[in-house]
Amino acid sequence: MTAIGHDGGQGGRGNGPGGTISTEVPARLDRLPWSRWHWMIVIGLGTVWILDGLEVTVVGNIASRLSEPGSGLPITDAQVIGVAAALYVAGACTGALVFGWLTDRYGRKRLFLITLGVYLAATALTAIAFSAWWFFLFRFLTGFGIGGEYAAINSAIDELIPSRYRGRVDLVINGSFWLGAMGGSLLSVLMLNTAFFPLNVGWRLTFALGVVLGLVILLVRRNVPESPRWMFIHGRAEGAEELVAAAERRIEDETGRRLPEPDRAITIKTRKSTGFIEIARTIFRAYPRRAVLGLALFIGQAFLYNAITFGFGSILVRFFNVPSGDTGYYFAVIAFGNFLGPALLCRLFDTVGRRVMISGTYLLSGALLFITAWMFGNGWLSATTMTACWCVVLFFASAGASSAYLTVSEVFPMETRALAIAFFYAIGTAAGGITGPLIFSNLTQSGVVADTALAFSIGAALMVAAGLVAAFLAIPAEQRPLEDVAEPLSARAAAASASAHGPAGG
Repeated sequence: MTAIGHDGGQGGRGNGPGGTISTEVPARLDRLPWSRWHWMIVIGLGTVWILDGLEVTVVGNIASRLSEPGSGLPITDAQVIGVAAALYVAGACTGALVFGWLTDRYGRKRLFLITLGVYLAATALTAIAFSAWWFFLFRFLTGFGIGGEYAAINSAIDELIPSRYRGRVDLVINGSFWLGAMGGSLLSVLMLNTAFFPLNVGWRLTFALGVVLGLVILLVRRNVPESPRWMFIHGRAEGAEELVAAAERRIEDETGRRLPEPDRAITIKTRKSTGFIEIARTIFRAYPRRAVLGLALFIGQAFLYNAITFGFGSILVRFFNVPSGDTGYYFAVIAFGNFLGPALLCRLFDTVGRRVMISGTYLLSGALLFITAWMFGNGWLSATTMTACWCVVLFFASAGASSAYLTVSEVFPMETRALAIAFFYAIGTAAGGITGPLIFSNLTQSGVVADTALAFSIGAALMVAAGLVAAFLAIPAEQRPLEDVAEPLSARAAAASASAHGPAGG
């Protein structure tokens, strides 16, 4: 239950912030058994990563078609994989920061509906592109919506999922990006086949399919609740109470058993919003080691993925004589390996623990990429064995990369969560999407084996460095309530207020 204090405001629904409340909502959420209610959340929020994987992969695979005469779009191959790709990355970074701040201020549900709406509109308008500038503009806006999704959805997932399942659910959802990548690779093979679709129609239908999938997800997502944790901190304690009570009744009806009583409560001082200065001070001054950890994990995985995937098709074509029309099949294979990693290793992040698994996956994937670079440099690999090596590397790297999102979403106070996710995502994405291509483009496209081996080694070195940072700095957050991992700022404010006013009745 929720008790409402009287020091200047109330925590009830619709009342202004500023009151002090004591609530059992976090403990009630964490003691829930897994149920259909949780599956609704996972499906409603997680499926957008499939769209992101589809988006990124499809554009890379249809680049050559867009630049062909008769495609209906006057654009060059270099503009598609260069300017348009950079604008998509810039949009994702910008959207993450803008929507991350709005998510912390206005709520998880409102923003994860808006961000998906932005994605849908931008993707639909990309499908009818008639000039390069139109294509560039709506690739930026598509990225803008997708970037916002990362902040809004990761924060909602961690605040709605019970603590004992939080790690595995977060990893699997973030890893589902690769199901979209796999689907995008195979879809591009079909859509670009002129035996089925005209030259100027297939690529447009590919984008239109993304809109259809997004609309289905939007219908499901309407049923996903707001985060009760966000609600009670922002002065909507009664609404949070009703939402959790409804979930409890639904789960008791489903299981036929009474739920145990919650074992703890938290006292907080409600607030309307948290300013940028307070968020920055909290992340970098109060939690500097965690900030270093987040930066290391995001930059390490961003560079490893660019080392392998930047120029993926051209590496197969240039060094192994794979026909350009067949590279999508190879990419589908490594995309499947990327999904298997989080899917099969996720449980261990909740049982073996965060520190061992995060550092282990980073160190192991970096070491395996060093070995792959050495074997490639010595000419010992074929297209098949190179793809097999990439699969093994990315099996571990994908679990590590997904754990980066988990880490920054659970190790900072709730009031900063969405913007913290956005900040580290933006830094990592910018490093991988801007600095990475600048470093790797000349290396992977020079035609010199040693240059490509060097690109692999750079990505491997940064991944190993991040793994070493995690070995010392990773937080043992497994199966712990979010409020224990990082005390909410509103709880500190309540404690400070109580201290200032003295004990009750004094």
